[in-house]
Amino acid sequence: MLRDRRGRVLLAERPAGKHLAGGWEFPGGKLQPGEDRLAGLRRELDEELGIDGVAAHPLIRIAHRYPDRAVLLDVWVVTRYHGEPEGRDGQALRWCAVDALATEGLLPADRPVVTALRLPPRIAVARTARYRIDWWPGPRSARLRGAACQDARAARQAAAGGADFIVLDGPLAPRSLRALCDAVAIPVYARGLALARARMQGASGVNALPRAVSGPTVPRRPRGA
Repeated sequence: MLRDRRGRVLLAERPAGKHLAGGWEFPGGKLQPGEDRLAGLRRELDEELGIDGVAAHPLIRIAHRYPDRAVLLDVWVVTRYHGEPEGRDGQALRWCAVDALATEGLLPADRPVVTALRLPPRIAVARTARYRIDWWPGPRSARLRGAACQDARAARQAAAGGADFIVLDGPLAPRSLRALCDAVAIPVYARGLALARARMQGASGVNALPRAVSGPTVPRRPRGA
């Protein structure tokens, strides 16, 4: 994913004749067998857009199932690049403000990326104008709703219940964190890992809240219910 100096992100239209033609997506492509993730990103940027990606970091991993196929998106944010993007496959390109992405006809698999882009890399306060961490099933609001969860099971329950993002209040082993990030199509914030390592497992950021602030918010079913 590319961002310009105004903070906008680059979108590409699916060309005629391809799966979901006419939909808009974040430019990218398939990783070759055994290919390093960053090397694959740089290759795709060159082949699709004619630019040289200099620096990038992971943002979110998304597993999505369409009626006829399943996809796993490994989304990175390109922070520095050389050149001017052009659609080398004949695809239309346009820059879009982050706050307008929800209405821009994104492919279903790409939509969770919008939430990740609206959140900071470190969650250090429980409430801001953009989000709050006190999720509870109920009416939607303009702010993103985060659920603080002690473990992966609670995180999966919160994701299934409608939380917009997960803030882990307990640490997970890197392998378990990666499995969780692949299982839920919403941003996950890890506890107890450095930001770079958390991102490499698919997390969108890290939980920097005091534990007293980020206690469990996943609703528990009453006994006998």
